[in-house]
Amino acid sequence: MQEHDAYGLWVLVFINSAVFIFFAFSFTKPRTGLDWRGLGGFAAFVVALFTEMYGFPLTIYLLSGWLQSRFPELDLFSHESGHLWHTLLGLEGDPHLDIFHIISNLLIIAGFFMLASAWHVLHRAQQQNRLATSGLYARMRHPQYSAFILIMFGFLVQWPTLLTLIMFPVLVVAYIRLAKREEQAVLATFGAEYLQYRKRTPAFIPKVFQRTVVPDH
Repeated sequence: MQEHDAYGLWVLVFINSAVFIFFAFSFTKPRTGLDWRGLGGFAAFVVALFTEMYGFPLTIYLLSGWLQSRFPELDLFSHESGHLWHTLLGLEGDPHLDIFHIISNLLIIAGFFMLASAWHVLHRAQQQNRLATSGLYARMRHPQYSAFILIMFGFLVQWPTLLTLIMFPVLVVAYIRLAKREEQAVLATFGAEYLQYRKRTPAFIPKVFQRTVVPDH
């Protein structure tokens, strides 16, 4: 595949970005400003990712001198070379079938499953004006933010770029701050009930071996 075939495909940038942002939107149904900020950070990450995947390979250009000296026979601007883990580790065969791509797909699928599952519980709780404490919310307080982080990490496993590697920790910190602000709003509404829930439930990393699940009231 030649450079002009692998990149400059702005239609694919738009379609892929729109599809993943739409999925995230449909699974989160943002209502508040904090919701929209969480989705906005994810959307920016996705657009940056697909811009380099199909539009303009900034990372490849910036690393081209070093990559060419290390892999002189490599067609740097083929789509396959954009799978940097595959390239740097000297793996052979179709990069879409290597272990990194498989792990990436599993992480992304798991993340979207978490988004959908968490939204179902949260939406039902909001309709009944009560605290969401069942499903994933019985194991962590912010499963939707954890899902966004898991999806972004999955994309980094599949197609790392300098920009998204920089954006990832920034967005993780942003989600932690958004979660804290969100907790203050929930605390103002549910008071002691939320304090008890927060005491027994971790924020982002679930208690895998937790035996009891607290049901919604």
